[in-house]
Amino acid sequence: MKAMHRRPPIEWTPEDRARHKAIREQFKNCPSIDDLLASGEYTQPVLTGVYFALQSFVGKLKKAREAAGMSLEDIARVSGIGKAALSRLENGQQVNPTINTLGRYAHAVGRGLILDTLDVTADESKSVPRSTTKIRKRA
Repeated sequence: MKAMHRRPPIEWTPEDRARHKAIREQFKNCPSIDDLLASGEYTQPVLTGVYFALQSFVGKLKKAREAAGMSLEDIARVSGIGKAALSRLENGQQVNPTINTLGRYAHAVGRGLILDTLDVTADESKSVPRSTTKIRKRA
């Protein structure tokens, strides 16, 4: 087994300590994600339902790509979308692709893109949607 090399401890200057103390103080009472969503001040998290609908759609595109025997490189060449961007999309790392991107991918595998709406129950439309982003509330 290799010996692990340990770094010497960092020696902070009084200015470093003061700066870090100010940062800790600033974030001491961070609101939870529920607080942020309820206030309407933060809209960045992707909502769970939207995320799973997107993943379902992208999963269908991936299956169509594989059924057609196409690689990501083939799709990149046909669609003009970078191979890395396509990989991020298929792996769920791109949570907010444009309609244009989805349409180009769909077209490259011989599919179309249809946008539609679904009815939601009265309870669902009144509640604050849950987010897939996890933000820990600091104690």
